[in-house]
Amino acid sequence: MSSTELPSVLATSVAPKVGTVRVAAGERLRTVGLPGITLTVRSRPPVREGLPPALYVHGLGGSSQNWSALMPLLDGLVDSEAVDLPGFGDSPPPDDGDYSVTGHARAVIRYLDAAERGPVHLFANSMGGAVTTRVAAVRPDLVRTLTLVSPALPEIRVQRTAVPTALLALPGVAGLFTRFTKDWSAEQRVRGVTALCYGDPGMVTPEGFRNAVEEMERRLALPYFWDAMARSARGIVNAYTLGGQHGLWRQAERVLAPTLLVYGGRDQLVSYRMAQRAARAFRDSRLLTLPDAGHVAMMEYPEAVATAFRELLADTGELAETGPTSARS
Repeated sequence: MSSTELPSVLATSVAPKVGTVRVAAGERLRTVGLPGITLTVRSRPPVREGLPPALYVHGLGGSSQNWSALMPLLDGLVDSEAVDLPGFGDSPPPDDGDYSVTGHARAVIRYLDAAERGPVHLFANSMGGAVTTRVAAVRPDLVRTLTLVSPALPEIRVQRTAVPTALLALPGVAGLFTRFTKDWSAEQRVRGVTALCYGDPGMVTPEGFRNAVEEMERRLALPYFWDAMARSARGIVNAYTLGGQHGLWRQAERVLAPTLLVYGGRDQLVSYRMAQRAARAFRDSRLLTLPDAGHVAMMEYPEAVATAFRELLADTGELAETGPTSARS
């Protein structure tokens, strides 16, 4: 079954429609119904037949839109799809309410198995990095390469700027925060998120800021927004406490796929000092450090990430498979 033949359901039947999700030029959205979950998938039509597939997975509070700057730069290299994890973007909550790292990983695996697109070039950011590390460890058959932008892997000393996000995992905190910030405008919230996630918030264009505010207003109207955030944050914290073969660092060591690690020097959520540890943990890794980037390098410096991915393909011998077209600068 091809990805375009997956069974789908109308989004209106599974979640309240509170606004229209933005679709960038050249992108398209579709809704995919799978057992226990309904996923929204953002894609770009491949420039030609035969390109290897890629799947992009966002972080906590993000969505498939987080990859809209990077995907066009890889048009000649891969056939791109980005997924909204359950409860995020335009995907409704999972039927079982499981927002754990394993639950999100199961959703990614379920989609890839149903789409029969694997193995894929797997991209991920932040929480998505923890999710896809688990996917690559337990289902190596689904992953060609792994590109992790500021992956949320366990840290002994968490940065102070990351503590408020971690506190969302505590029972009741999300409700308290909602009440405390009830008078905050969408503009104020977006400025806060931008200041936290970007190395230089001034890089956000006026149009980009307006789009982010529009998306924030849409998400805040969803009745499950804070629940998805809190439960997913709790899932990350719980994953950090696991030891043995289920520990994320142990699973990183089991990843067989060639791995590109991207870390930002101004990241306030994932410490820059974790870059070297990650490079040692993933057995076949390459490291790209961007001193001026924050937590979302694929949005801040998409050209640099695209170039590093192209070099990864060349290094692993997969570039020839994509043909003569290269990533656009």
